Amino acid sequence: MKKNWLGMGELQIDLLKEVGNIGAAHAATALSKLISKDIDMKVPHVRIVDFDALTEVVGGPEAVIVAVFLEIHGDVEGNMFFILTEDSARGLIKRLLPDLIAENGFTDMEISALSEMGNILIGSYLTSLNEFTQLNMQPSIPYMAQDMAAAILSQGVLSLSAVSDYALVIDTTFLDGEKEVEGHFFLLPNPDSLHRVFTALGVPTNENC
Repeated sequence: MKKNWLGMGELQIDLLKEVGNIGAAHAATALSKLISKDIDMKVPHVRIVDFDALTEVVGGPEAVIVAVFLEIHGDVEGNMFFILTEDSARGLIKRLLPDLIAENGFTDMEISALSEMGNILIGSYLTSLNEFTQLNMQPSIPYMAQDMAAAILSQGVLSLSAVSDYALVIDTTFLDGEKEVEGHFFLLPNPDSLHRVFTALGVPTNENC
């Protein structure tokens, strides 16, 4: 049976947004250490989005995106994506490998670097969520893909579509001087896991949830 967690109370939604803000800030710190440059971050935009509208967040179902995807296991179950447009992916990888940018597609080294970068960013997000809740969250081995948004997102949505319809979306802009790199974190938790998160934080879970 599907659980419509858009029915949560305002307190619960505000808490999820705060978790999103903290996770994005940790990701910016991790990125700064990775590329050995100071990275600032605009205040992220955190929202709850219907599965059917997820592709519109990244430019539509046919938009070509670069994504790192992993599953979350433990006390919290679900899936997570870190998504970039092709241009943003090139801008990010250029900070790591300035001399290895391919004109078309990505080299094997660039793919490896993007995968590791996405893994570090998602890992730092999960670490902050773990510290915030004291719940056990174990990420799977990350998978990177470059394809149309509909093709990539369908993989993460399919496994949860029987029990949920919504994802937490954190739109983040990293600032390297005057240069901007836009990215998106998609957190697709099993609704039962949300109850564990709220319980761990002492927040009531009976507000239409």
